[in-house]
Parts: sequence; C-alpha cells; structure tokens
Amino acid sequence: MKTKVSTNNKQLKARIIRAVASSTAIETGQSIRALETTLKSKNSKFQHLSLAN
Repeated sequence: MKTKVSTNNKQLKARIIRAVASSTAIETGQSIRALETTLKSKNSKFQHLSLAN
C-alpha cells in the first residue's frame, strides 16, 4: 500500500511543478522545460520549502 501512496505523491508533486512552471512561463515568456528544471533542481534556493498537501 505504501508504494501506491508514494507513487501518487510523486505524480502529484510532478503535476504541481508542471502547473507552476506553465503558469510562470505564460507570465514571463520563459520555456516551461527550463522552469521545470529549475524547480526540480536540488540547488534551488527554495529547496527547504515543501509543497502543501
């Protein structure tokens, strides 16, 4: 059961990152892929913050 929950959490996080990246891309004119990469990077200056569940 835990693997299903873990998989769902990973999918949810990926969807949220995609939504944030696409929204930001529309506003700034940047590439969605570039923004997704920035959000997923381990060197992000906001890495210590977690997404709300």
